Amino acid sequence: MKYYDPKNKRLVFEEKKADEKFWDNLWKDDQLKSFVKAGKRDRFVSFFSKKFLKPDRSVKILEGGCGKGQYVYALTVCGYNAMGIDYAPEIVKKLNILFPRLPIQNGDVRNMRFNDKSFDGYWSLGVIEHFYEGYDSIIREAFRVLKPGGFLFLTFPYMSPFRKIKAYFGKYRDIQQGFHKESFYQFALNRDKVIEDLQAYGFDIRYKKSLDGMKGLKDEVDTPVLKNIFSKIYYGKGFLITGIKMLLYVVSSPIFGHITLIVAQKKNRSV
Repeated sequence: MKYYDPKNKRLVFEEKKADEKFWDNLWKDDQLKSFVKAGKRDRFVSFFSKKFLKPDRSVKILEGGCGKGQYVYALTVCGYNAMGIDYAPEIVKKLNILFPRLPIQNGDVRNMRFNDKSFDGYWSLGVIEHFYEGYDSIIREAFRVLKPGGFLFLTFPYMSPFRKIKAYFGKYRDIQQGFHKESFYQFALNRDKVIEDLQAYGFDIRYKKSLDGMKGLKDEVDTPVLKNIFSKIYYGKGFLITGIKMLLYVVSSPIFGHITLIVAQKKNRSV
């Protein structure tokens, strides 16, 4: 269930509460080892890391909220000194057993045990939207552990142009109409507000991009016939379907994008 929060100009998703047990249950996987190793085929995190940071073992990158650890593995394969932190204890234990040389530890991205100015890069992939109380402490911690000039790579669901149009025309339930805080799952955040906050914390914005327009089409188009078509394309396989999916992904993301990527660089000052 989705609700619109007009005060903060964001969507609120009501599902299962995204706590430690939720993530441990979600990430139960008998093929965990092969899933993590498949991270070496990653083209997203690796591409944008290389765009801003030259691969080298002296370059330290942290992934906050690393989940199954596939991107920590991908960054390591790329040549970075990568490590991860996640607050789902069972998955961290499994990863430590399966990949003892992959530095992943249990912890909270809102209060990390790393020293100030420890990392050249920090990846946060779909994390900040899951905290009902807000993302202030997450961004402040990212700023603290980054070196001056270091890069924050941030992705989250956002209010795409199409979602803004739907909100304007009242296509979502108002947050006052039955939302239950105890079932909060995530936000689709206001990107302009996040950028404004990042700048206030001490970051310069270097890059932004809308992504995953195919999921936006599948989730947000309400016409039953079109929704059915986009769902079949989204979940479909095969050469032709994959080609259509890739084309729609590119052309639809600026308007229908489900998530956004922001790359921000830490200024040489404290907050």
